[in-house]
Amino acid sequence: MSPVTDPLRIALVSLHTSPGAEPGSGDAGGMNVVVRHQAEAMAALGHQVEILTRRSSPEMPAARRLAAGVTLRYLDAGPLRSVPKGDHEGFIDEFRAQAGTLGPWDVIHSHHWFSGMAMLPLARELGVPHVQSFHSIAADEATPLSAGERPESVGRMAGEAWLARESDAIVAVSAAEAETVIDRLGGSADRVTVVLPGVDGTLFHPLRAPAATRSSTEHGYAVVAGRLQPLKGLDLAIEALAAVPSHLRPDLVIAGDASADFTGYIDELGRLADRHGIGDRVRFVGPRSRVDLAELFRGARVVLVPSHSETFGLVALEAAASGVPVVAQGTGGLREAVLADDTGLVIESRDPLVWAAALTEVLSHPDLASRLAAAARARAEYLDWPRSAAALLDVYCALLPVPVCA
Repeated sequence: MSPVTDPLRIALVSLHTSPGAEPGSGDAGGMNVVVRHQAEAMAALGHQVEILTRRSSPEMPAARRLAAGVTLRYLDAGPLRSVPKGDHEGFIDEFRAQAGTLGPWDVIHSHHWFSGMAMLPLARELGVPHVQSFHSIAADEATPLSAGERPESVGRMAGEAWLARESDAIVAVSAAEAETVIDRLGGSADRVTVVLPGVDGTLFHPLRAPAATRSSTEHGYAVVAGRLQPLKGLDLAIEALAAVPSHLRPDLVIAGDASADFTGYIDELGRLADRHGIGDRVRFVGPRSRVDLAELFRGARVVLVPSHSETFGLVALEAAASGVPVVAQGTGGLREAVLADDTGLVIESRDPLVWAAALTEVLSHPDLASRLAAAARARAEYLDWPRSAAALLDVYCALLPVPVCA
């Protein structure tokens, strides 16, 4: 990492979802985890970090301290309630005006396109570098879900392309995302840097007991965790588990909640499980705290990540740190989060029978499960948050004057 002569004043911006919220609730997901943990890791290195987000409840204070050197600020922009994700496009100008009363900062790093549209013009006005991270990139309605999220608000596709061209640097969470930024959005390759996320290997750790004691139920349980929406492929997880032979089939625990855009989705999944005859084997446990999620993971026999598209797939890395085999869809950054046949199984198909065969292989061969879990944990120990923060600071320092970053 480039040596820093003075502490940096860093603004991390997450307009539509608060990094103080529990992942899996509403629109809170892997991006929230990345922003918060990178902030805390940079603050631990002596920097001052402010995280800016929208106030979505009257109970939220103007600011709160997340950790030493990290302040979360809630800005008034739009109604004091949760709204569908796409509605946040209408709050961009108001958010920018509120942010303009804060600072000063040495660098502004926007997460997701809403944040970038608010902060890039302000960064230009203030004369400070603007760094953009997307975390998800829109795909045209006519393309498969594997190409990315749908453009839930009218300006998204044009806005993302503008941010990719005009920001001083782009930070991608995987090589797959970097390629999309360059090929689809027209970003310049020399301004795109991959900074892999990290994982807290102390919180997410393997079970201190033999695999046979992982669960009190006869066949244990499998886990799917994250925001509950069609992009995450929960239907595939249910159909795959239903096709696993009954003498091996674990329960399926689904952790997370549907956002305001997908009310009724949980009921749809419940009906799907009923149709496949496993309604009594599928449990919806809602969003979990980080501590509870870590406990849930390390007690599982396997973690499934059946998403149509992921820029990285942080859940897969957290499961890996928990010493649990991962079975993931071969899409986007998941091919980097899970190393095929080394730290987990990567499935290049969305056929439930293909998934069921892979799950059956893991569930019926303890030696395979143990080998995958051990390799996954070893890789997770390398991918920690201090390493991720140091790489991010290198990006910032490349944009700042020599007196700041020698």
